[in-house]
Amino acid sequence: MKNINKMTQAELAAYVQSHLQKRGIKVILSGGAAVAIYTVNKYVSADIDLVDVNFVDRRKIIAAMEEIGFSERNRYFIHPDTKQLVEFPPGPLSVGDEPVRRIKEIKFSTGILRVISPTDCVKDRLAAYYFWNDQQSLAQAVLVAKHCRVGMKEIKKWSQTTGKMKEFKIFLEKHSGKK
Repeated sequence: MKNINKMTQAELAAYVQSHLQKRGIKVILSGGAAVAIYTVNKYVSADIDLVDVNFVDRRKIIAAMEEIGFSERNRYFIHPDTKQLVEFPPGPLSVGDEPVRRIKEIKFSTGILRVISPTDCVKDRLAAYYFWNDQQSLAQAVLVAKHCRVGMKEIKKWSQTTGKMKEFKIFLEKHSGKK
């Protein structure tokens, strides 16, 4: 097994996720680290967001993380051998009001990483743009859509449901590079 200080962000996420899975804790990667994976690190995230999909008692997560050398500081888990922070945003695993249904599994030497699909990753980033006007999240959504095959029809339908077609058109313009 690789030392934690030699693991990439994705390898570390797979390692943590696999360890938690053995303890009956099911988590799915989302957020900026998912963007980093799908853009082959064109975007760099400082933390690993693992959404607890079964609403496990936090004490169980703390105990499992301590077994592999992490300690809790505020809402993050830190390890002395990495600058990566691990966070456990509460479930449900969703984008806006819609549950995430597709999970992609990526195999690493450190474990199997379960991550939201590229389409849901785009919707996750667009949600931050749609509801908080987060321009960085818009740029991340565009990056993922340019690097991966995503369901544009599904994203459009989701955008219609959320009442954000004007913002969706801006996303499409940035994605295509046209005005």
